[in-house]
Amino acid sequence: MMAGSGRLAGKVALILGAAGKDNMGQVLAQRFAREGAKVMVAGRHESPLCELAAKIEGAYVTCDITVETEITEMIARTVARFGGLDIAVNTTGWGLLKPFLETSREELERMTALQFIGPFQFMQAAVKAMARGGSIIQISSATATIMLDHHAAYMGTKAGTDHVVRCIANEFGERGIRVNSISPGLTASPMTGERMQSEKFVEVFRKEYPLGRIGTLEDVAQAAVWLASDESFMTGQNLQINGGLTLRRNPRRAEIDAALRGA
Repeated sequence: MMAGSGRLAGKVALILGAAGKDNMGQVLAQRFAREGAKVMVAGRHESPLCELAAKIEGAYVTCDITVETEITEMIARTVARFGGLDIAVNTTGWGLLKPFLETSREELERMTALQFIGPFQFMQAAVKAMARGGSIIQISSATATIMLDHHAAYMGTKAGTDHVVRCIANEFGERGIRVNSISPGLTASPMTGERMQSEKFVEVFRKEYPLGRIGTLEDVAQAAVWLASDESFMTGQNLQINGGLTLRRNPRRAEIDAALRGA
């Protein structure tokens, strides 16, 4: 799509978590650029960010969401480079799968830093920079609503951040700032690529989706574009972009293990 056209034309977007090849952040960045946005991509690894920024004619900055000074610098560089901030998206996360009784204090602290404190401070910095209103989007998870075995630390921090989203939306709506989260279910991506090669693994999940298929990164990007656009009259909400999974359930651990064994 030509620069200056599209649903996000003239907007400045920052996407954090775009340093993994073909991951969610990268897919969103490319879609936002096609929709006309000026895009700053961010994450912990410089090389893939540099490559992506060149591809979308945007810019990049390295940032670890668990380091407050790096968040502040990332926002400042975005505003300096593009003259403002209209859209801020956080796609970072850590998919820890570990039994509740075996989850350590160290893992809890790491998870909290990455999936609660970091997003909290990311949204604080974004709100401060949005002088002309804007849209903040946090990537959550269907598991913040429905159960998945051995996922409590991940699920709890995602659910907590979803509630912070509502708090910010309530407080800053009068400034024209919209804040929402998106909850995918199991999604075909580089992170799930190896397991998604197993037809039996896919099927044990797929049958729980009323729309009959596993989600894609493009599904999430489509929803994010709408939330980021001026068409969206929504704030403080959690979009369940998962084909109706939350109407049913995730499979239990024993079912997943049986599928992986080929039973």
